[in-house]
Amino acid sequence: MTATMTSKGLEGIVAAETRMSFIDGEKGVLEYVGIAIDDLARNSSFEETVFLLWNQRLPSRSELDAFCKDLRARYELPAGMEQRIASLPKEAQPMHMLRTMVSSLGMFDPSPNAVDVPTARQKALNILAQAPAIVAAFDRSRRNLPYVKPDPSLSFAANFLYMLNGQKPTPTMERAFDACMILHADHGLNNSTFTARVIASTLSDVYSAITGAIGSLRGPLHGGANEDVMRMLAEIPSAADCERFIQEKLAKKAKISGFGHRVYKSYDPRATYLKTLAKQLAADTGNQDLYEKSSAIERVMLREKAAKGIYPNVDFYSATTYHCIGLKLDLFTPMFALSRIAGWAGHVLEQLGDNRLFRPDAEYVGPHGVAYVSMSER
Repeated sequence: MTATMTSKGLEGIVAAETRMSFIDGEKGVLEYVGIAIDDLARNSSFEETVFLLWNQRLPSRSELDAFCKDLRARYELPAGMEQRIASLPKEAQPMHMLRTMVSSLGMFDPSPNAVDVPTARQKALNILAQAPAIVAAFDRSRRNLPYVKPDPSLSFAANFLYMLNGQKPTPTMERAFDACMILHADHGLNNSTFTARVIASTLSDVYSAITGAIGSLRGPLHGGANEDVMRMLAEIPSAADCERFIQEKLAKKAKISGFGHRVYKSYDPRATYLKTLAKQLAADTGNQDLYEKSSAIERVMLREKAAKGIYPNVDFYSATTYHCIGLKLDLFTPMFALSRIAGWAGHVLEQLGDNRLFRPDAEYVGPHGVAYVSMSER
């Protein structure tokens, strides 16, 4: 009998090839198509980053202008979608809403099942463009506010914040949100990305692949960590109380939200620039106490846990950033989804370009040769 090796959670198993993102967790490296994530966060835009991920190169000025124009032309929801969103229960959870509404976009597509790469790219661009309007429309509906139509003169980041709040964001808010979108856009073969590729490998449609990925991201072990960070910060009265709070948690061997990562054994490279932005945004929006609490927690954790490779991850400072922008807590994970659609779609396109159906084996660990017992003898 041939021996088999099982890896629970598929840890250490290479299941796909990608040119999109590279991670070295030991050295704290994340690159998109070879470019350091910190360089992109400081110098690029989300639209340019999407082009980079989908084309494996940076665009020329004319290419980027054309891509932005195409994306913005798709901001508007299909006819009837606004009313469909307004009819949803106001107490619905945003991630459940987003999963359902992205799936429903397929019903407005006259050829939803086409999976040739050029057509799939167009469908992905539609989803990327319209998902922000879905989230904004739902949030305004549940607050009994009128729907704000998208503004095609605005960037992806500015347009979303405009649709959400009914007024154009400040440059700092737009830049901070844009950076968050860049930082979350792709991250190797994580659970939700793997889900998207598995679904695409069956030659199912793009809408199904992105819908499945949203369902995966909704899980608290994957996409909800920044919500936990915000709850923790709200629980601590002031920066002066952080030492006591963290020490009590550590004494109980409790996990500190926003610290540690399954991949990174050093400082999460996505958190570096986000920390700078969070500080500036907190000062601009009168949330300095929130940043000071975050900074105090980081100092305690680095002193206590750095030797064990436990550092802040991207969720730690994204919580402060999203709060300062004015997002409700239950919108934090949908923001992750709006960004990661870029990565999911890129991986779907890669999968369709060189497809093989995913069909891993499972090691059976149950009994053999068990006799069937009739009902009367049980």
